[in-house]
Amino acid sequence: MTKYKGKYRIESTRLKEWDYSNPWWYYATINTKHHHQHFGNIENNKMNLNELGIIVQKCWNDIPNHFPEVELDYSVIMPNHIHGIIIINPTVETGHAPSLQKHLPSLSNIIGSFKSAVTKSAYEKGYSSFAWQPRFYDRIVRNEKELASIRIYIELNPLKWELEKDKLENIFEL
Repeated sequence: MTKYKGKYRIESTRLKEWDYSNPWWYYATINTKHHHQHFGNIENNKMNLNELGIIVQKCWNDIPNHFPEVELDYSVIMPNHIHGIIIINPTVETGHAPSLQKHLPSLSNIIGSFKSAVTKSAYEKGYSSFAWQPRFYDRIVRNEKELASIRIYIELNPLKWELEKDKLENIFEL
């Protein structure tokens, strides 16, 4: 562990040799600070979004409007986190300026923009105690088999909530 601004912090889990603006499929998990359940609740194995959860959903679905080279795949909003698959995929244009020459956004830029939009909307709606964990978990999707497993995990996440919500390994601060 190293110190940053006088505080110990966990080193980044990101691959140092990987450019996170590479066109690829990324699986991300974004947690609320202290795992507070801000976004709604699970009833009958189904997530019921509250007002703040609806804001999260709108901001998540809005990501491609702010980043045209980004597509979204499976996602689920849970009471205290969101899981989603983000695809950085430059669009191919015809003409004199192909989009491959553009600088693509990094995964951190995309997640940071999303978190900022949710936080701004939350504060405007009076959710002054809302906050995200400072970082997020990500995984570079390696192949189609792994993608299928991640999609199943995302789909089944509400079903496993009662069994896993209090497990220590699921409650970590980055």
